[in-house]
Amino acid sequence: MPLTPLDIHNKEFTRAFRGYDEDEVNEFLDQVIKDYEAVLREKKDLFEQVTALDEKLSHFNNIEETLNKSILVAQEAADDLRSNAQKEAQLIVKEAEKNANRIVNEALSKSRKVMMEMEELKKQASVYKMRFKMLIEAQMEMLQTEDWEQFAGNEDFDEEELLKEQEEQENV
Repeated sequence: MPLTPLDIHNKEFTRAFRGYDEDEVNEFLDQVIKDYEAVLREKKDLFEQVTALDEKLSHFNNIEETLNKSILVAQEAADDLRSNAQKEAQLIVKEAEKNANRIVNEALSKSRKVMMEMEELKKQASVYKMRFKMLIEAQMEMLQTEDWEQFAGNEDFDEEELLKEQEEQENV
């Protein structure tokens, strides 16, 4: 068990012949007691300081641990967000590609339809042209026939007779 200042103060030495000077020893002991008390106070203060610093260190270690966990959670959240954003971007790209393909296919289909309609119109125009040409040629032939000259020179023009002749020529 360590000595206390009171133990030092109460210490009694045995007396011997021709021993040390008692006053000098007492003064020295008083000085030792003062220094020892100062050392004990300092030890107590330092112990309290160490305890306070340990508590602060423990507090800061808890804060550090919490911050590290928070950083990890934030990194995981950022990674999840990045991953989700990439997935969403891929979905958007796929959807855009589908839409683009659909639009291209629709355009090609419309283009084919327009080309078929154009070919049909060309055929119809060709048929119309041929029929119109035949009609004009038939009309030219009629103008060049003698019947026309007869009607032109004959003032007694009978319309019914002309219609009958026309029907006969058409039936032939």
